[in-house]
Amino acid sequence: MTDEQLQSLVEEVSLEAFGLPFSHEAFFNNRLKTTGGRYHLDDHHIDFNPAMADLGKEVLIGIIKHELCHYHLHLQKKGYRHKDQEFKQLLKQTNGSRYAPSLPSKNKWHYHCQNCGAQFVRARRINTTRYVCGRCQGKLIQNSI
Repeated sequence: MTDEQLQSLVEEVSLEAFGLPFSHEAFFNNRLKTTGGRYHLDDHHIDFNPAMADLGKEVLIGIIKHELCHYHLHLQKKGYRHKDQEFKQLLKQTNGSRYAPSLPSKNKWHYHCQNCGAQFVRARRINTTRYVCGRCQGKLIQNSI
């Protein structure tokens, strides 16, 4: 999905779910890693995690609704924060996502023990001369993938 497609989707969801237009920018931000999206109070633009678009259109629409709740409530000078009752009510009315779904982990380093054959998957590379198997203290070998 491109930024232009995202912009039109956000505008469409805003009109359908809220009955109000979205007249600012929406785009993907590759630096977002743990959150689904972010609404900026100063210039009112919204940026989204591109990895959330890979999880499906329904997930992305739920995140868009969440950020649009912040957007519309802030512009109306109402409670736009997560803790505010107005935000919680609007999020429930529009069926938006309360939390962003967790992304699949990017574990890419696979090791096995030379003695007991235990398998280990790690997100970061480990020094096999320094670390040993936690079960039997055997030597760790990096699997070739």
